[in-house]
Amino acid sequence: MSDNKTQKVVLDTSVIVSGLWKRIIKNKTFDPNNLVIIIPEVVVSEIEHLANIGKTVGYAGLRELEKIKDMAEKGLLKGYKITGERPTLEQIKLSTGGELDFLIRKEALQHNAVLVTADVIQGIIGKVMGLDVRLLREYKGKVVKIEDFFDNRTMSIHLKEDVVPYAKKGFPGRWKLVPISDSPLKKKVLEKLAIELIENARSKERILIEIDEPGATVIQMGAYRIAICKPPFSERLEITVVRPILKVSLDDYKLSDALKDRLRSRAEGILVAGPPGAGKTTFVQALAEFYKEQGKIVKTIEKPRDLQVSPEITQYTALSSDVRKTADVLLLVRPDYTIFDEMRHEHDFEIFTDLRFGGVGMVGVVHAASAIDAIHRFINKVELGQLSQVVDTVIFIKDGKIAKVYALSITVKVPTGMISEDLARPVIEIRDFESHELEYEIYSFGEQVVVTPVKEIKKEKKSPVAKLAERYLQQELSRQFPGVPLKVSVISDGEAVINVDDRHAPHIIGKSGKTIEQLERRFGIHLTVKTAPTELKIEEGTEIRELQRVSVKLTKNHIILKANRELANKTVLLYAEDKPLFTAIVGKNGEIRIRRKTEEGKMLRDYIASGYQIYIESPK
Repeated sequence: MSDNKTQKVVLDTSVIVSGLWKRIIKNKTFDPNNLVIIIPEVVVSEIEHLANIGKTVGYAGLRELEKIKDMAEKGLLKGYKITGERPTLEQIKLSTGGELDFLIRKEALQHNAVLVTADVIQGIIGKVMGLDVRLLREYKGKVVKIEDFFDNRTMSIHLKEDVVPYAKKGFPGRWKLVPISDSPLKKKVLEKLAIELIENARSKERILIEIDEPGATVIQMGAYRIAICKPPFSERLEITVVRPILKVSLDDYKLSDALKDRLRSRAEGILVAGPPGAGKTTFVQALAEFYKEQGKIVKTIEKPRDLQVSPEITQYTALSSDVRKTADVLLLVRPDYTIFDEMRHEHDFEIFTDLRFGGVGMVGVVHAASAIDAIHRFINKVELGQLSQVVDTVIFIKDGKIAKVYALSITVKVPTGMISEDLARPVIEIRDFESHELEYEIYSFGEQVVVTPVKEIKKEKKSPVAKLAERYLQQELSRQFPGVPLKVSVISDGEAVINVDDRHAPHIIGKSGKTIEQLERRFGIHLTVKTAPTELKIEEGTEIRELQRVSVKLTKNHIILKANRELANKTVLLYAEDKPLFTAIVGKNGEIRIRRKTEEGKMLRDYIASGYQIYIESPK
């Protein structure tokens, strides 16, 4: 092209939002004095849409459009113009099929212009259509060096608008937050950094944009995980960069030979648990490398992909933003082990279970305050009898070290704290792997799944099972017999007493004892019905008070206590068994009527619902 001939180029969306268009001027590919930049209206519409929905890349595109306009106004370009029509609704709907890219190529053909793009497919199709194409792929502009913020002890940096920047320095479990500057960061500085990071990410193949939503962008740049948050998602612009501080091998954890053997040959449903920052990711990286060295095919499920593993280990993320689709692919690929980092949502645990049943060895990473808390996450998500098939080993990480290892197995036995052989059932035993000591049992009790600490059962006079039985029976019977004051007490392993007044006892027992028999079969515990005494004596210092039990009737608006007619018009003191409540006046027909919505009514109703018998003390 001669110097006095106008040179026309059409820029597509990819080359504008990445900022790569500037290379055609910096590298003197075209003479700026003769260069006219043509921007199709469809490109402007696409950038406008991205900015309107809060995408950071949209704002980056707007800045680049302003730069093009400024250069033309300052005479640094011969000119620029926006051409073509805005895309129709139908064309927008077909954008994933290349409809908008076709409109951009159409503009280049109409103006006999060079098409400049960073999109490989756009470039190839353009050449097929006979266009002169400049494909710009490699980023040659200023590279943001996040590494400059880090030293060998920096775990993460925290940059926030109008706040002094901080760095977390140290090692997992042994770190402190220190300022890295005395000056608060200005919004413009952070905005520039955010845009440069995103431009860099969009123009390099090895840098991944894991999340790009209105208000939040997550980039994985090598070992660095970069989270950019802005309003309305966060109240101010914030950039957080996290880097794994350590890369260790499994040998650095000084595992026992027994644990190494279990990981090598027997453990196929592993949970790695621990609080945030405890070193879980560092451990699973070492475990992934361990399996790779054993000749196993290892894959990962990550969102974002921040594990630092060998190239032989393939790192998957959510396919079409859906981890379940990733799981479908894994079931076809059939790796020996899959590292699932991290499991947060309910469907993550379902995927872990499905892959285990599909024959894939699984290592799942979960946030948990203790090893037993990690197991709790699977309860009610998988049938109890299958729990030890899904999870057979739990490794709890704290302060960068292995603090606890549990081994799970299933057996049929009488749970600890029960005696009767009739109560035998499937029990998941959770044992300390090194000492083999039984620490927890999981089993079904009635309609509930119970997790019981075995050590506490042996210490306490009344086991957690007994306490659970009391609460559960109390709730179920109160629901089945509304308004009936009753109280459940477990008096020994396998036996409980239901205390109720004599008027309601037949309803609890049922015809020929059928109701009570059904309850016994349901809960696996022997039940005895006892009627509450009509009289109760309590000692208060040197004084003995004699109380008379009253029957209780609940209506829509009142609690009615049936006393003796002889007490009509007299004031009596009400008791919930041995607990004094308040005074009340007996009506002419021997009834005490208390409105349910009053303070006294609410108090009385709570005691009745808890199974207390109501007594009165007659005036002397």
